[in-house]
Amino acid sequence: MAQVVLEARGITKRFPGVVANDHVDLRLYQGEILALLGENGAGKTTLMNIIYGLYHPDEGEIYVDGRKVHIRSPHDAIRLGIGMVHQHFMLVPVFTVMENIILGAEITRAGLVLDKGRARQEVLRLSEEYGLQVDPDAYVEDLPVGVQQRVEILKALYRGARILILDEPTAVLTPQEVEDLFRIMRQLTRRGVSIVFITHKLREVLAVADRILVMRRGRVVGETTPDATNEAELASMMVGREVVLQVEKSPARPGPVVLEVEDLVVESQGVPVVNGVTLQVRAGEILGVAGVQGNGQTELAEALTGLRKPTRGVLRIGGHEVPFGYARPLIEQGLAHIPEDRQRHGLVLPFSVADNMVLCTYYRPPFARGLRRNFKEVVTYAEKLIQEYDVRTPGPMVPVATLSGGNQQKVIVAREFSRPVKVLIANQPTRGLDVGSIEYIHRRIVELRDQGVGVLLISAELDEILSLSDRIAVMYQGRIVTTVDAAEADRATLGLWMAGAQPEAAPAAGGAAP
Repeated sequence: MAQVVLEARGITKRFPGVVANDHVDLRLYQGEILALLGENGAGKTTLMNIIYGLYHPDEGEIYVDGRKVHIRSPHDAIRLGIGMVHQHFMLVPVFTVMENIILGAEITRAGLVLDKGRARQEVLRLSEEYGLQVDPDAYVEDLPVGVQQRVEILKALYRGARILILDEPTAVLTPQEVEDLFRIMRQLTRRGVSIVFITHKLREVLAVADRILVMRRGRVVGETTPDATNEAELASMMVGREVVLQVEKSPARPGPVVLEVEDLVVESQGVPVVNGVTLQVRAGEILGVAGVQGNGQTELAEALTGLRKPTRGVLRIGGHEVPFGYARPLIEQGLAHIPEDRQRHGLVLPFSVADNMVLCTYYRPPFARGLRRNFKEVVTYAEKLIQEYDVRTPGPMVPVATLSGGNQQKVIVAREFSRPVKVLIANQPTRGLDVGSIEYIHRRIVELRDQGVGVLLISAELDEILSLSDRIAVMYQGRIVTTVDAAEADRATLGLWMAGAQPEAAPAAGGAAP
């Protein structure tokens, strides 16, 4: 039996109005990959933040190598051999790989002068030992995200980590980079490193984990292994009910073009980040835009929804040309938008759920007549949508900031889908959501498509693109490099195109509908 390297006993953590961890027990064995699954708000990240010293437990004990320890800060955790790679990398873009890895733990001569030669050799040694090939002299800002992730892992190993916590490590990786990460993880465990792997992606858990721990509402509700379970069972364990994992949809019946973009160019600091994009979306179809995050998808969505003015381009909705840079004309023409950042661009957090439900229509009857608002109608309307869209909230007048991420997303979906729309732009619509919320959002998007709405789906999740889309456009370095029918697409080829490989016989690069 392998040695227990980390054990949490009876960990309890309370925040105002919620018990985030409720007497949680966890064991991690030497050289294993333990997957930690659970809905949003299940308590996974809270538990890991306690183990890494970012939070302090109200009750419970932590043991490392069988010895009770008190972890008061990340410095204590690092000293005990615990490292954490966060979902959002903690790297300095203008520093080299070596400078990022040794930052805060520099090798010096006589305690005064940085010994770059020894530091560089140590980075190369770790890189070779663990199969994490990196150029120590490369600048981080020039590296693909998959290589940046290697740098984060090397940072932890450089500090002596034997226990590695990976928080949603595949969120921004191509399929090929995900496979590379899994190879690295297995290589690490062969060297005796133990890994806690936090993810929402059931396919990945079954592919790489040795053991699986499932949390729900702050408690551990199950433990299993990949050989003894499947995606459906894991999803049911996570949410407490049966979950439909496959998107159920009939073939699309495309109608006339409802969204048309011609030669769109968007610049950031004088550099084109969207470079000559042309595309069409027809009524009753979903056009998915696939790509590794950072290839212009965010700027494309912001230009098409009035949040950013492009350098040039033409936008038509329902055949009518619409000016860029203004949201209200787009809304008036029938554009709905699920933004990438729901809290920054989708909601006014201090406002009530009811007020957020009418952000696009608050100035219109029956919610207002001239300058006078009809609050009774707003509340009545919100109560109807809360029930119809299953928004879990104490009531329509509570601040939307108090809701979970999944329920905040449902507020946006309820608002955008419950008014007459011609076009939906859905940008990362399920980012950070659990399988239950993902199932719900996917079903609603398909329902909207079947009602004749044209959907432009932008997602870094390749599974989401493949399961929802009728056509798929691949975006790389600000351009659409190819467009294919979803029925003819496969993960491996799409992943190569997302990484910059040229399609052998690409259709029209603009992605226009036939």
